[in-house]
Amino acid sequence: MTESANPEARIFVVETQFQKMARRAGGIAREQAIEKAQAEIDQIKPEFDDWLDRELRDLIANARTGDGTADWIATTNFRSRQLRDTGTTMGYELLSFIADSFCDLLDSIADGGECNMDAIVCHTDAMMLSLQDAYRHLRPDQVPELTKGLQRVAKRPGTQSPPLPAGPPQETSRRNGD
Repeated sequence: MTESANPEARIFVVETQFQKMARRAGGIAREQAIEKAQAEIDQIKPEFDDWLDRELRDLIANARTGDGTADWIATTNFRSRQLRDTGTTMGYELLSFIADSFCDLLDSIADGGECNMDAIVCHTDAMMLSLQDAYRHLRPDQVPELTKGLQRVAKRPGTQSPPLPAGPPQETSRRNGD
């Protein structure tokens, strides 16, 4: 509002459809909903762990044999997004963080950025590390050396390799002992 606005103006608060639905009769208390959701998560957890192991291994196999083509990027990004989106719910916060960083890296490649296979392998290795018991329930802020290192690898301009041609990944040379 400006200074010349009508001093008798009234502000109306409009309730959203979601707010109306949240207050309607027949709902359950928030605490009950959380307990029910946690029970469901606990029930599917063993199956999730098996799925997670298979999905991560498939993602890594795809990433390491990738060729930088649009199909390869789309498949790898799809798998990484699945890991990112389900990880936190199932207690894998660090995995979600790493997968999110990997998605950003893959999005950059899809948008025409350089394909750095060293950064890709670093992310997939970090995902495998995040599944170990010692890292399983850690948040990204609890392992700053790992998360900051990943961010440096993902954004390191001096070691970017050129886009990869169709075919198997090429080895890149390391500069200055990196």
